[in-house]
This record gives sequence, C-alpha cells and structure tokens, in this order.
Amino acid sequence: MNIIVCLKQVPDTDSQIKVAPDGNSIVTDDVKWVMNPYDEFGVEEALQIKEKMGGEVTVIGLGPKRVTESIRTALAMGADKGILINDPALENSDALATGRALAAAIKGLDYDLIFTGQRGVDDDMGLVGATLAEFLDIPQLSIIVKAEISEDGKSVKVNRAVEGQTLVIESSLPAVITTQKGLNEPRYASLPGIMKAKKKPLEEKTLADLGLDPSQVGEGARKLKIMELTPPPQRETGKIIEGETPEEKAAELVRLLHEEAKLI
Repeated sequence: MNIIVCLKQVPDTDSQIKVAPDGNSIVTDDVKWVMNPYDEFGVEEALQIKEKMGGEVTVIGLGPKRVTESIRTALAMGADKGILINDPALENSDALATGRALAAAIKGLDYDLIFTGQRGVDDDMGLVGATLAEFLDIPQLSIIVKAEISEDGKSVKVNRAVEGQTLVIESSLPAVITTQKGLNEPRYASLPGIMKAKKKPLEEKTLADLGLDPSQVGEGARKLKIMELTPPPQRETGKIIEGETPEEKAAELVRLLHEEAKLI
C-alpha cells in the first residue's frame, strides 16, 4: 500500500511569538520550526500501515528550504522518500492554494491513502485536508482517532469522536484522512534512522514543475485575508487575599467576587 503524508512546518509551541511591524505577520527570526504535531500522527499511522501491509510512505511538505528539516524528520522515523514544494510565489498562500499545490504534486503519484493533520497549530484553520480531497476528487475522513484498512486494501473503516460518542465511517480508497490526537503515539527517530534519512531521496519541485500558474497561489490569490494580528491583552496582577483566619479570608474572597469581579 502506497501512502502519502502531507506535513506542515510550524513554530514550536514553546516559541515566543511576536507580531511583526507590519501588523499582519509574525517575527520569524528567532522562531524554532518543527513538524506540525497533528501531522506527526499521520506519519506514525502511515508507518504502522506500511509495516503491516507493505508498500512505501512518501512525505510531502510545502514551504521554504527549511521545511526540508521536518521532511527529514519523517524520513528518519521511517518514511521512504520526500518531496518539497518550494517556490517564492507560494509565500503567504492560504489553505485553498496550499491544497491546490499539494494536489498537483500528488496527482502524478501512485497512492492508496493520504494522511494529513486535522489542523495546523499555527493558523488553526483545519481546511487543507478538505481542499486537498476536493481537488483530487476523493473522499475525506476528518478528525480520525482510529483507522482500519481492509485486508484487500480497497477500503478503510475509521472512528471519529463526536460529543462523547464514536462515529464509525467506512469509505473506499483512495481517501484523505485528517488525523487527531489519540490515533497513535508517534515514535521518536532513532540514530540509525537519522543516518539513513540522509541518503533517502528528497525531491524539490517548483510551481512550473507542477504546471501551476503563480497567480493561483500566494498573497494575491488569498480568499481569506489577514487584516491585523494583535497579541493577547496582558493579564492583570493577581490579588492575595488578606485575613488572620480562614473565615476572614473566605469572607474577603466572597466580597471581592461580588463587588469587583461581579461574579456573584
């Protein structure tokens, strides 16, 4: 079974994010970039299926040259080959343009299943999986926490958690599955895996290679435009409840909740 995993490189959640002077982007100079955590579940699930059913796993990333690092991480985990879609015209592309570019790269490949994270932890949109499935004209199964491939490799049964219950869906393959926490526990790349990853094929493609017009991607093609980014407001300094006894402190707390916080 041939599986494709689409991944995104995002700022590490431990990074301190600062709004850039233009007011609608972030300062990237000191940001640590990592593979999107939800995409890690897709890589792990693809590897587990390959180990059970055979085949190969191809990882595709879109973005500047630094995205190669995240692709190499997936290769070190056990993926077989990588593709980087790198073109200056792609900068500031929205989910629609990203899905279009990924679909163009995938159309020429032999695949049975596509995994991608249910959302990116940076812009939190959760739209690329749907746009990718639309451009490829195949089913999409979203926010999945369990996936079972049929023995003949022609269909998949998945579980999606919904309001305390489990929704079970069956679909023919190929299909796009967007992965959620709980699907698996991603493995760490071993030292031998890291060494092998350096020799695994990693191809780089431009828009011209994919047959796409630059006017279809980038800032000018965005359907959803970012008007302004603002940091969250500073939290007010906390208060220490004064009192000689627990009863006095409790009474003071009730007074503050009633008179100042207006909660009771």
